[in-house]
Amino acid sequence: MNLLKIDRVSKSFRSKQVLTDISFEVEKGEVVAIIGPSGSGKTTLLRCAAMLERADGGTISMGGVTFFKDGVLAKKDVRKEARRKCGMVFQNFNLFPHMSVLENIIDAPVHIAGVPRAEAVAEAEELLKKMELSDHAAAYPCELSGGQQQRVAIARALALHPEILFFDEPTSALDPELTQGVLRVIRDLAMEKMTMVIVTHEMDFAEKVADRIIFMADGVVVESGTAKDIIHNPAKERTKMFIAGLKTEM
Repeated sequence: MNLLKIDRVSKSFRSKQVLTDISFEVEKGEVVAIIGPSGSGKTTLLRCAAMLERADGGTISMGGVTFFKDGVLAKKDVRKEARRKCGMVFQNFNLFPHMSVLENIIDAPVHIAGVPRAEAVAEAEELLKKMELSDHAAAYPCELSGGQQQRVAIARALALHPEILFFDEPTSALDPELTQGVLRVIRDLAMEKMTMVIVTHEMDFAEKVADRIIFMADGVVVESGTAKDIIHNPAKERTKMFIAGLKTEM
């Protein structure tokens, strides 16, 4: 069963074509990593899938609910149903600075999903325990490290029980020593069979965690396959150039 279906999706900003005929599916329990050079359209694709950006053409379905087709968004109730199925974790955390860690996590469940506050608090405490942040419930985002803030952001996304999680470069804003804690959490979610689409530049992480890797360049999917296929034995010349460039940087 596919939780996400992208079919011939295109997107442009003014005269610049950012996405061209992008098509792929993500199955329930699958972890898909999207890699590629800067400016290849990875983040725009993720934002279109998460309903944060409107594509120009194609079809996007979430959990069998088609919320975008041929340039037209579905009705509000259909979009709302599809949106409930996904969660988004941004590279810059996007936490509310005036709210405590706990309040950041329970805000959407209480005010959007209508979960009773006591129930939301109990679940938030369990999520903080899972993120190894139980002692930080009363802290504010400015009092946390970047890695801790990103784990709070993951807990916030999980609090709405999404069927699929989107990550946009979840470690790019972190110092190297803070990266491992965030990647460990994502690895744990993968072991729990959480469906995830992860835009990342961490090749080692993508190789260890992703069931499938999609390589994008210049707004198109150049090729996709297993980590072994894409990282160690790419078929396309553009992919070979990208992987070789990464090895040169190491």
